[in-house]
Amino acid sequence: KMVSSVLRDARRIVVKVGSSLVTNEGRGLDETAIGEWSRQLAALVRGEGGVPREVVMVSSGAIAEGMKRLGWTARPQEIHELQAAAAVGQMGLAQMYETKLREQGMGSAQVLLTHADLADRERYLNARSTLLTLLRLGVVTDEIKFGDNDTVGALVANLVEADALVILTDQKGLYTADPRKDPSAQFVHEAQAGDLALEAMAGGAGSSIGKGGMITKILAAKRAAGSGASTVIAWGRAEAGLV
Repeated sequence: KMVSSVLRDARRIVVKVGSSLVTNEGRGLDETAIGEWSRQLAALVRGEGGVPREVVMVSSGAIAEGMKRLGWTARPQEIHELQAAAAVGQMGLAQMYETKLREQGMGSAQVLLTHADLADRERYLNARSTLLTLLRLGVVTDEIKFGDNDTVGALVANLVEADALVILTDQKGLYTADPRKDPSAQFVHEAQAGDLALEAMAGGAGSSIGKGGMITKILAAKRAAGSGASTVIAWGRAEAGLV
């Protein structure tokens, strides 16, 4: 179980899940996993393992699902093709979350955001107003993003002044080095966001590690801390457990 006192006491939580988790390593939407996360999100909202909470889920997976539906085997490089794949895939992704959350008795809403929405002051305030209204209405809000979703997850945590940001990954968490390459790597249970040593562990600020690499998660935690949110980086297989 990854729930710590941070999550137990949090009233507003942003949960970010990567595309490899949502789409079963790119093979299309993982209905079982999304169903289990939806059960756990509903449990968080109902107050299991602590107090009732407001939840925003930042989900990747639209591009991977769109590629499957379009019959594309290689991820496109052109931005217009990526956007086309996302436009196709987000239909199924949103429908899946809606179905699985409804099975848990939860209402849901989808908000589409990009970095640009959060860079413009007027659009930022509009997004904030919309999200806070949805949270007040008690629905689980799914945000389907394009690009570096770790960063956007942190921006959303800032946007709604969340108490905690949970970044679910296909790794067991943060290690002092890549455990797949270094057998002496040690698991990091707790650290101070913004500590430069964390960036060095994750590959360095100038690393060319691809989207979803640990460095983006470390930098996201640093950004989320700017508005007072604690960050949990944790193994995201559904059986790991949010509650």
